[in-house]
Amino acid sequence: MQNSFDYDKRKLLSALCHGAIFFSTTLFSIGVPIIINIISDDPVVKSNAKESMNFHLNVWFWATLIGVPLAIISFITFGLGGILFFPVVALGFAIHWGLTVLALLHCFSQPDEAFRYPFIFRVF
Repeated sequence: MQNSFDYDKRKLLSALCHGAIFFSTTLFSIGVPIIINIISDDPVVKSNAKESMNFHLNVWFWATLIGVPLAIISFITFGLGGILFFPVVALGFAIHWGLTVLALLHCFSQPDEAFRYPFIFRVF
């Protein structure tokens, strides 16, 4: 059976899905994989879009779970909590951006295979 999907289009759409997380402070970022999932008929692109949506939800969940108590502690301690917990926040950003870069590299190097983020909860 011959695959009739365009590899360049597959690479671009998959990379757009995963790269949208760099704009995760806006709700626009999750809109990119949602729209691509709706308009694309490529099964690999659809799988990458769903995985990206799951990653968005996980990033927002963990940011809220860690960020809200940290903001409260920082408010109570006049900013000292933010300084003390800086390594936790830095580690979160390193994991968030590192996994995104890993996903982008995977999309360009192995376009026939959808990327799966490790250790995330999958809703879609």
